[in-house]
Order: sequence, then C-alpha cells, then structure tokens
Amino acid sequence: MADQLVELNVTGMHCNNCAISVHKLLEKKGFHDILVDFASEEVKFSADNDAAVKDAIKSIEGLGYKVIDDAATHKEKFYDKVENKLIFCALFTIPLLVSMLLPWHFLSDPWAQFALCLPVFIVGCQHFGKSAWSSVKGGVPNMDVLIFIGSSSAFIYSLIGTLQHLGMRYQFYETCATIITLVLLGNLFEKRSVTQTTSAVKDLIKIQQVNARRVVNGEIEVISAKEVRAGDTLQVNTGDKIPVDGEVISGNASVNESMLTGESIPVEKAKYDKLIGGSILEHGNITMMATKVGSNTVLAQIIELMKKAQSAKPPIQKTGDQVAAIFVPAVIIIALVTFVLTWMVGHAGLQHAIMNAIAVLVISCPCAMGLATPTAVMVGLGRAAKNGILIKGGDTVETVTRAKYIVFDKTGTLTTGKFSINDIKAEAGFDTSVIRGTITAIEERSNHPIARSLVDGLKGLPQQKLILKSVTEEKGLGMRAEDVDGNHYFLGASKDKNKDALFNVSLYKNQVLMAQIEIDDEIKPEAASLITQLKGMGIKPVLLSGDRQSRCEKVALALGIKEVHGEKLPSEKLTVIDIYKKKGQTIMVGDGINDAPALTQADIGVSMNDSSQVAIQSAKVILLNTNLYSLVKFLQISRHTLITIKQNLFWAFAYNIVAIPIAAFGFLNPMFGALAMAFSDVVVIGNSLRLKVKKVS
Repeated sequence: MADQLVELNVTGMHCNNCAISVHKLLEKKGFHDILVDFASEEVKFSADNDAAVKDAIKSIEGLGYKVIDDAATHKEKFYDKVENKLIFCALFTIPLLVSMLLPWHFLSDPWAQFALCLPVFIVGCQHFGKSAWSSVKGGVPNMDVLIFIGSSSAFIYSLIGTLQHLGMRYQFYETCATIITLVLLGNLFEKRSVTQTTSAVKDLIKIQQVNARRVVNGEIEVISAKEVRAGDTLQVNTGDKIPVDGEVISGNASVNESMLTGESIPVEKAKYDKLIGGSILEHGNITMMATKVGSNTVLAQIIELMKKAQSAKPPIQKTGDQVAAIFVPAVIIIALVTFVLTWMVGHAGLQHAIMNAIAVLVISCPCAMGLATPTAVMVGLGRAAKNGILIKGGDTVETVTRAKYIVFDKTGTLTTGKFSINDIKAEAGFDTSVIRGTITAIEERSNHPIARSLVDGLKGLPQQKLILKSVTEEKGLGMRAEDVDGNHYFLGASKDKNKDALFNVSLYKNQVLMAQIEIDDEIKPEAASLITQLKGMGIKPVLLSGDRQSRCEKVALALGIKEVHGEKLPSEKLTVIDIYKKKGQTIMVGDGINDAPALTQADIGVSMNDSSQVAIQSAKVILLNTNLYSLVKFLQISRHTLITIKQNLFWAFAYNIVAIPIAAFGFLNPMFGALAMAFSDVVVIGNSLRLKVKKVS
C-alpha cells in the first residue's frame, strides 16, 4: 500500500520546543516526511495505514496537545483559553500582592493566603504541569518544566510552613501565584504575537473563501468556491473576487492581481486570457471557464509553498535548536547547584536558598531561543509574499545572503520578452504568405515569449494558414511540427554560423531552409539600475543565454555585464552554473520554462515568469511581478530577515547568560524573574514583527 500524506491540526503548541517534541515523537514511531509548524498548528507526515495514524494522534495527545478536525471551525473551550485562565488567576493573585503592601491582617493570615493561592496553583498544575510532564516523557523538556518546578517549590515550601506554624518567613504563596499569573500573561502576548507572524498565510487563505456564480442551463446558482469543478462556467461581475483559476469565455474586464504579483495596476483581460483565483475584477463583467480548482489553483499552491517555507529551517537555527534541547536540564542542574551552594556553603538559610533556586528556574527562557528563528522567517516570508515574491524555504533566506554571483537569462528576464519582427528573409521557392502562415500555426501552440510575440506581430498580415497534425517543443532549441500531409517543420534559434547574424530564427521544411527571421526585444528599463545595485551589494552579474553570442554581448555591454555566455543549450547551461557554484554561492534568474534545469542546478533558482507550473517546480524563488526591482527587494528582505534572526538569537542567548547568574547570586526576586521571563519571548517576537514595517535597503 502506498504511503498517504496525513495532515493534522494540533492545538497547544506555543513554541519551537513543542514542535520539536512532536517531531521527535513521530520520528521514533517511524514516520517520515514529517513537517511540524507550531505557529499554524499543522502537523504533516507520511503513513502507510490508518491504524498508524490513529496511534500517532493518540501519542500526540499523550504529549498534552489536542488534535482537532478543522482549525477554521474549532472553538476553544472557555476554560482552555489562556485569556480566561489569566483573568481567573489575576483575581486571586491581586489580593495576595495587596497583602504585601497594605496592613490588612486578614489577608496576612496563612490559611487565607493558602485559600487564595490554591485555585491559582491548580490552574498552574493543569496548564503547566500537564505540558511539563508530557514534554519530559517526549524527551524534550520545555519551559513549562521550569515554571512548574518553580511555582510548586514555592507552594509546597509555604504549605509546610503553614502546617507547622512556622510564621511569616515561610509564606511565599504570593510568589507561587504571581509566577503562574505572569507567565500566563506572557503566554497570552506570545500567542497573539505569533498569530501576527503568520498573518500573510491566513490572509491568503481568506482570499480562497469566496462564493462563485455558476451558470447552469442559463440559470445562475451561488455556490462556494470549494464546490466549483473544472469545466464549470462562472459569471464574474465588477467587484467580485475570481473564485478559481480559469479562462475568459466572453466579456472584457480590468483585474487587480496585486494579491499575487504585488503590482497594483489592473491587468486588462479579454477572451481566452487566463484568470487567477483570488484576484479582484475591478471593472467589467465576464463569463469564465474554470480550469484549475481546489489544491491545483495557483493560490492554493502558493499557500502550500509558504507553509512549507515557514517550516524549513535555516542552518543558523540548528544552533538555537541544539541549545534549546539541552537548556531545561541544564537550568535544573544550575538551580540545584544554586540551592546547595546558597544553603550549605553560603549559610544563607533554607528560605533564601529556595528563593534563589526558584528565581533561576523562572527567569530562564528556552522559548526565546526556540522562537528566535521561526518568527523572523515567518514575518520575512510574509512580507516577501505581499511584494509578489514567493520563497520556497526558510533556508533559502540564509543562502541568498551569501550570494557571490547572479546568473541571468536574457530573454524575458533582462529584456522585456516582447519581440518585434524586423524582417523575414524568404528563401527561393517559398512564398512569404505561406511562411507567415506556417510560423503562426506552429507558434500558436507555445507559451514562450518569442512565440507569443511572433504570433502577435503577424496578426493582420496576409498569410496562408497551415493545418498541423502535431507540435512538440524542445526546450532551448525550438518547435517541431508535422502537418496533415506528413511534412516536417522546425522553427527555432539559428545555429548556422554561416548565416547572417542579424537573422536569429530559422524555419525549415523537411530539413530545407524556408526562411530566416530577424527578431529583437527591448532591454527592460530598470535592468541597468538593477545591475548597478547588485554590483554595489558585492554581487557579480553574469549573462547566460541560448541566444547568439553577438546579441548577448550587445545586451551585456548596454547593462555593464562583463561575463557573457551565449548560444548555450540547456545541458550546456548546467556546466556554466557548476563552474560558478565552485567559485561561490550562485543565484540563477530565468523564465522558469527553458531554464528549468539551470534553475534547479543553481544554489538558488529564481523564476521571473508568471508562476507557470514549471517555474513553481524548478525555482526556489518565484517573482510573480516581472519588474526586476522585485529581485532587489527579495535580496533586501532576505538580508534583513537574517539580520533579525541574528538579533533575536543574540537577545535570547544574552538574556539567559546575564539573567541566570543574577538570579543564582540572589539579586533577583522570583516574581520579577517571572515578569522578565514572560516578556523575553515578547521582545523576540516583537523584533521579528518589526520586519513587517521596517525599511529594507
């Protein structure tokens, strides 16, 4: 039986340590293709039978997490909400704190303090204790272990003092209650902040949740976009979101595709033009045919790519994960050593020794280290997506910041991809109208920029149309066709060095030259500025193309590119990419169709195309807006994302390195320690959230 991909919605994971626990559990059980994202509360893995899936769900819930059917419809129980737990605990904690400030003798009574602290302690046991025990069983102790031990120590110490009538010196109920309440406050801030880091994906998911007007026998019925099937006819009016991918059947419209490309200028659509689900029809009315629905739409694939990207770990995260995995046991040992040294060596008294040990436990924060990288990656990828940049993995962000070379394809990348036919040179015995008809018949079957330009350029000119039986595209070479009479045609790049260099496309019939065509395209207006900026960033630009060397050199000279490789077949492009990869990290920028092998071969493949299927599969980065400035924006966002990760890790490590010794030497009250710990996560997440609005340059 083939493995099935299992997708679970798991609530209760609040940091990367939780995700590591679930990941290790599934690894132990022999599952593979495991992907755990604590922020989106998704767990994916491959399983070979239903019994194994049921066992996995049972084991995940055994760790203290909850597997739910649908995250969109799931409603958290009243008593499970962190907000409600915090309010409940605060109602009992505030009187305990008031007793320290005001001379209200009835609040100073040990049994009154016990009664106020007990409900808070029970909530703490339920919230932190269950999670702590589950994490220990899973082999990855989390922060809740430290909180549970610290608060329990204060409670038990106080209870013993109360039972034995040892007096005020043994009453630390307010410490226990305050630790639990403040950490719950930190959990609430953390929960809301993490939600903001995943807002880009959630915004895209909301775009999918629209209705569609399906036309059936002339009647219109309103259905959910999920119910649309390929081949359905849909009516879309002004102001509507286009429900699924499709093609215009009739009508004209202006469509805003900024959700996909980042380009706010509407795109004009007419009959046979492609439509992208989720884009907005700003003006006009059209009838469309659904071509891709459900998980096959461009938007659904983008969402899936972003989810995978956010869970892909950059190499820099490994250090944080390794430290976080051993952090909790190390802190417990430090707390024990602090207790022993303070009590036995320092002769400071049992009470002082316990308070110092508790302070060590509650001020340490492994979550800050666990959150440092994923939160920055999530926000960085989200900001990139809103600029029409799809990055396939968090590891891509770190790789691109070390780039030494950017290798550009020419056609459709540095040039506009809009070609004009300067001249058609017919060979003896061939009529120009027949040549035009042959070119049109062949190139109508291709999506290549040159093909589209040739068809557009020949519209309205006299031509004798050819009826073809088959057409095949050979990447990097051209188009082969066969007509109904059995004649074979080839239309592609001219490779004959003896031919006129100006004529760069040749048409053959049965291996006999019919015509030579001179076509040319314009350099993108922003290309020169881009190359200058890349050089300023210390990145060397390279031109790699299948076009003639003379034309490549002409473009390179205009842009200031010194290294040029022309007339390269797809297989030869791979060799060139390998040469540069040996010199340093190499980015390849291409159109995602002819350059698919080179995009895959490079350290980072960047597609400048219109999110075709080949582009999505081949490149690690897809620039949905073909304006070259989006490439600079991609480099800038990647660079600032890595800076943010380093800042987060520095804060997380520095906080613990400084705070733990301060607590161990008795300079920190456990309540202040709990407050500092509660906000350390928020500082890390807050720094990551700055990426949403931070100026990147």
